[in-house]
Amino acid sequence: MKTLQTIVVILTLITATSCKENTASETVSEGQKEIKTEKNMKVLFVLTSHDKLGDTGKKTGFWVEEFASPYYTLLDKGATITIATPKGGAAPVDPSSDSPDAATEATDRYNKDADAKDKIANTKVLADMNPDDFDAVFYPGGHGPLWDLTNDANSVALIEKFDRQNKPIAFVCHAPAVLKDVKNEDGTALVKGKKVTGFSNLEEAAVGLTEVVPLLLEDMLIENGAFYSNGDKWAPYAVQDGNLITGQNPASSELVAEKLLETLK
Repeated sequence: MKTLQTIVVILTLITATSCKENTASETVSEGQKEIKTEKNMKVLFVLTSHDKLGDTGKKTGFWVEEFASPYYTLLDKGATITIATPKGGAAPVDPSSDSPDAATEATDRYNKDADAKDKIANTKVLADMNPDDFDAVFYPGGHGPLWDLTNDANSVALIEKFDRQNKPIAFVCHAPAVLKDVKNEDGTALVKGKKVTGFSNLEEAAVGLTEVVPLLLEDMLIENGAFYSNGDKWAPYAVQDGNLITGQNPASSELVAEKLLETLK
């Protein structure tokens, strides 16, 4: 009887040890899976090459916060980020976005980040980018894209291919304007019937550029059949419809980045 009890104790210990090992193994596997998912993200950022604010004699370009906040949100999760522009080389910064009153935690980090600044100074040529090499594409805003990326055939083709592959396509502030000529496979506007947002007419009027910009983003999206909506002026507001993610203004850039990150997981 004593021998039988001893055997039972030994078997119990073996079983407990085996279960513990299996549990540990499963936990490590889950951790490895999570790390692999995050570290393998490859995201293409597309910035403007345009630096003239219409006929005002002033400069424009991309808005720093709209680049920096999504850039660091994704970078800190292990994403590999490639930056491209229509012309390649240095991407112009909108001077207004580099002023103290436009500063955020993300812009402060960018201003101290030599590596990020080097990437901005040496962007890739958009025409050389292959959507097959990336998991998602993100377009920061600023007024610059209204002049060049809205009419860029390479940008249109790139977005259409990302969409056909059902990969996330994300835009913030003025950047949804680049969807103007993007089509579905049946030839209809990509935004037709989609919930979207972007820089509002009220916000454009507030910065005094209604008569300067080549198009009003809100009007264009509605004319193309989108279900446009917006929040209060300058307040964070982002909308997702399937793989299409849009944000209203600079304050919405982090929301867009979070939605993009969640979609990539």
